[in-house]
Amino acid sequence: MGGSLAVLAALALSACGAAPESASTTADGKNAATATSAADFGGMDKLVAAAKKEGTLHAIALPRDWANYGALIDGFQKKYGIKIQVESPDGSSQDEINAVTSRKGQDRAPDVLDLGSSFAVSAAQQGLLAPYKVQSYDDIPAGQKDAQARWYNDYGGYISIGCDAKRVKTCPTSFADLLKPQYKGQVALNGNPTQSGSAFGGVYAAALANGGSFDDIQPGLDFFAKLKKNGNYTPVESTPATVEKGETPISIDWDYLNAGYADEFGSKGVDWKVAVPSDGQYAQYYSQAVNKEAPHPAAARLWQEYLYSTEGQNLWLKGYARPALMTAMEKAGTLDKAAAAKLPQVSGTPSFPTEAQQSKAKTVLAQGWGKAVSG
Repeated sequence: MGGSLAVLAALALSACGAAPESASTTADGKNAATATSAADFGGMDKLVAAAKKEGTLHAIALPRDWANYGALIDGFQKKYGIKIQVESPDGSSQDEINAVTSRKGQDRAPDVLDLGSSFAVSAAQQGLLAPYKVQSYDDIPAGQKDAQARWYNDYGGYISIGCDAKRVKTCPTSFADLLKPQYKGQVALNGNPTQSGSAFGGVYAAALANGGSFDDIQPGLDFFAKLKKNGNYTPVESTPATVEKGETPISIDWDYLNAGYADEFGSKGVDWKVAVPSDGQYAQYYSQAVNKEAPHPAAARLWQEYLYSTEGQNLWLKGYARPALMTAMEKAGTLDKAAAAKLPQVSGTPSFPTEAQQSKAKTVLAQGWGKAVSG
């Protein structure tokens, strides 16, 4: 999700094994691979039984320290006894899509995907995702789910500026601050914006801070070109390791990740401060989806049900991420109020770019990012 990772070329099917010829089915012949809801498969009990029979879930690019995914993975495994195999935890959204396309028909293909929203739209357009409505689907805001249920938002947050206060005398709190000469060689992104959802959000936020809009991400590219020209931008992609080592003392990243670093590294002598920049407030969600040809189709759908349960949504909240069902859970009285109170403070109500706007922005980035930060 955060950094880019080269995906290995697909091995021959004979070498890695083809996916099972017949997916999990019920006694009356219902197939998990084509089930569009738990009810369609015969109910949650039958879905759980089929998923347990499969026994495994393949995931990719899910770092344990990203939005509390470690607790979600452990919770699912404990509840259902299904082993989750996470490949390339530091991979990007594009790496996830590449793994689906290059491993089509193989049992080592990812079952589920957690993608930056623009990448989810792209994957749906490519016909890679299976339509599936979790039980709480109707409570997901209309603007945050695909009409065909091929993807829907899971958790999100605001782009923020994280800063190691022990290494940086005065921490920046705005995009304008980042251009100051005292931050030479210190400003990093979490990945490449043409591949990483978090870095994509960072460029979008920079655009909003510099006269751009959801329809015009070019000012964001121009901003990073300035950062590169004055020496403030570093090509080192920020990760928990680079933060701890001091290699990326200023990181433009989601607020839930930066807030998590503040907790994680406080005991290690890192005084990590987090600010949501007032001049570039950009909020966005990641999106959850099932691989249309998931080798473990029942486990994939059960994983979605778990993530959108009260338990799953509150676990994301404990990782400082804002769950997609937050408003519905608040109304129902099932939201973890203590965790919600710890979220980084922001003002106003966020708006989100449309699918068309995100697709346009991705095209502009693909054409101009390399030029903006090269040299």
